[in-house]
Amino acid sequence: MAEQVLIFDTTLRDGEQSPGAAMGVREKLEIAKQLQRLQVDIIEAGFPVSSKEQFDAVRIVADEVRGPVIAALARCVKQDVDAAAEALKGAVRPRIHVFLATSEIHRRYKLKKAKDEILKAAVEMTAYAKTLCPDVEFSPEDASRTELDFLAEVFDAVVEAGAATVNIPDTVGYALPNEFGEVIRYLRNETKHGKDVVISVHCHNDLGLAVANSLAGVMSGARQVECTVNGLGERAGNCSLEEIVMVMKVRQALLGFETSIVTEQLYPASMLLTELISFGPQPNKAIVGENAFAHEAGIHQDGYLKERTTYEIIDPRAVGVPESRLVLGKHSGRHALNQRCEDLGFRLSREELNEVYRQFTLAADERKKGLNNDEILELIRQVVKHQAVGS
Repeated sequence: MAEQVLIFDTTLRDGEQSPGAAMGVREKLEIAKQLQRLQVDIIEAGFPVSSKEQFDAVRIVADEVRGPVIAALARCVKQDVDAAAEALKGAVRPRIHVFLATSEIHRRYKLKKAKDEILKAAVEMTAYAKTLCPDVEFSPEDASRTELDFLAEVFDAVVEAGAATVNIPDTVGYALPNEFGEVIRYLRNETKHGKDVVISVHCHNDLGLAVANSLAGVMSGARQVECTVNGLGERAGNCSLEEIVMVMKVRQALLGFETSIVTEQLYPASMLLTELISFGPQPNKAIVGENAFAHEAGIHQDGYLKERTTYEIIDPRAVGVPESRLVLGKHSGRHALNQRCEDLGFRLSREELNEVYRQFTLAADERKKGLNNDEILELIRQVVKHQAVGS
């Protein structure tokens, strides 16, 4: 039987820190509801103490989204923890996520604190958060560059203070899969409380290894992965939710892991996020990129037409992509167009559909060719604004 791996989505918190990815409160709620449809286990809704808008976003998501755990981030500062607890009051399943940097470079240059000061603050604020919320997670920021003996000391101490989940971040994407896996294995097997809590991983993509490092962590004993839709996030981004989920699904027979994710909602989630911020994934992005299921080379087309699995290891419908490369043309009717709009994440009123269809037929006639998904999306943008399915 496959072991369950929890999916912790931080699109609304870490993902939004990507330049050009700022979202308003209502946009964050739209994303949160799509994450609910995806059936992610935990939604990190924001960093409440950082601004009124962040506080309001966490509060509204906590009030309106049911199913996933709703988490709020806090530094190891009483004011932060109080703000997180207040914002989460409406959540059925709240979690306070406290963090503090532990690496030598952060201690020396950013925090200007000694190890004993770091350890004391981590324990005190974890214990304090536990008095306000039954579910507490602790993250030693820059864990992958922290001395292993000190990391282990902090790990055991915060578990004893009340943390039920300890997250191990590769904050700057520095680790290699083998060494990151060894860190997780050590914490799991060689610490006093390594088997008493959920070990989580939070990997950045600065060297293009976020998914590989996250997978190495899971294979070494982690049972929660922190990730974002489209791999959105600081600098080069975070572990891509759709990629880590599909790795575990496609290679489940070998890996032995599963998630609760409704994979057919992955592409709609990607498309919705793209609509709400200023950019989308690159065309060659795995799973959700425009070319992820496109076949142009003659040899590939020949093999694909004879047997799809010669060049496709994933059925595009399994991730919510309508077809491998479905182009609608001038002979397509309203029903086909409406289905495509829903597949792309939009439910249109009759009037909106009629107007999109009118513009669609004009464009198809003028160009003498079919329209791809991006071109259809552009028509939708001209008619409606962010009408997400299920919103």
